[in-house]
Amino acid sequence: MISFGAPCLLMHNHMKGQVPQVNAGQVALTELWQQRWPACPPIGYMLRDRYRDLWVRFHSLPGSKRYADDENEQAIILERYNTVLDDLFAGADVYVITSVWTAEPDVPEHQSDVDYWQTLPAEDDPDPAFRTYAHLFATRRAWQHGCINALLCEVADYQVAGVLITDTRMERIHHPYDGGADVLLPTTEERDQLRNRYSSWLSSHPAGL
Repeated sequence: MISFGAPCLLMHNHMKGQVPQVNAGQVALTELWQQRWPACPPIGYMLRDRYRDLWVRFHSLPGSKRYADDENEQAIILERYNTVLDDLFAGADVYVITSVWTAEPDVPEHQSDVDYWQTLPAEDDPDPAFRTYAHLFATRRAWQHGCINALLCEVADYQVAGVLITDTRMERIHHPYDGGADVLLPTTEERDQLRNRYSSWLSSHPAGL
């Protein structure tokens, strides 16, 4: 299991040799995450193990099939993603968090409509020459059904990984992956209610995977 060091807030242009500068928005977002999810960095695949009592997984296709073979199955995947997202975030603003992994600490170039949040150094190798870095970007937007379908399609096709969608208080998390979505809620009771509403989308695996 990969472990992560303390987050590094770096400059947007990340010019080598300059002292990193941190803005208030980055600090506030980091503090909010640490208050709500102190046992885990904002890395999607790690959350289920740290917060098992708040976690539920929904599969994207009938029979737990992982990838779509045609447009009909692609539509089913998007509908399942959006149905749960609507349940969690309808009428609210969300943060859409994406990540880019590199072998260098320098923040990679990114689109102008996303904001750099933080860099997490992975500590899976003691040799810094082989260390990897997760660069996180966060965008705030009003949630609407289908508003991130392009991103969700990339996730479903395993072109993009590490996406998190949260409310602005970071109490609810939706982590789509190629094959389904992990959802974390503030209480076990809320988790159970959501799981019961979409029970036909659950895995038959005894651990819910």
